[in-house]
Amino acid sequence: MFKYESIAADIQNKIYSGVYQADTKLPQETELCKLYDASRITVREALDNLVRQGLITRRRGAGTYVKPIVGENLDPELLARSQQFGGFTSDMKGRKVESEVHEFTLLRAPIKVAEKLQVSEDAFVCYICRTRFVDGEPYVVEYTYMPTDFISGITEEVVNHSIYAYIEGTLKLKIKSAHRSTRADMPTEQELKWLQIKKGEMPVLEIEQTAYLDDGRIFEYSKSRHRADCFILHTVSVR
Repeated sequence: MFKYESIAADIQNKIYSGVYQADTKLPQETELCKLYDASRITVREALDNLVRQGLITRRRGAGTYVKPIVGENLDPELLARSQQFGGFTSDMKGRKVESEVHEFTLLRAPIKVAEKLQVSEDAFVCYICRTRFVDGEPYVVEYTYMPTDFISGITEEVVNHSIYAYIEGTLKLKIKSAHRSTRADMPTEQELKWLQIKKGEMPVLEIEQTAYLDDGRIFEYSKSRHRADCFILHTVSVR
């Protein structure tokens, strides 16, 4: 094992064990160099490794922080990495995917959304509410918030198709990772209509997600509310 790998593994263990808490700043590179008796190049390589794993993020001018993972009391050993980074349209490749857009607007970030996207509370964000259909059947209602400073130029045409394809294909940004939590809930009165569910027929499965680019920037905070009979979560558990 190279030294940068052992440093990365030690920091990873400290994140998983709670020594370094979510959304807290890691020690400065100079401190890490002293702690591990390593050069700055080696320490940076170790941190780059952790960025690629989606465990830490660099905030311009502020330092390096542990990424917040969605959901309370999450057991780090059960942390799952979804393979579904291509977005809903990519997941349903080969099938006809359509969108019914209920709302598409700019609004001031609600407090929780500002915290999740790490933007100021007076910042404007892009808000999209839409139902996604597969082969004519409603599958999921998505409530999505995105920052407007680097996720720009989204149009109604983009929203009606694939936002992720636009981000990677047009904006040339690379989607890297997503932190998610899943819970069961009963659909709202509006979701009953959108998802064509009878009252009391079935729950929805909600995915709360914070998604990251390869440079650590958060580009999405969303909640997706899936029909329980149309959703399967595929994960790979890692230690």
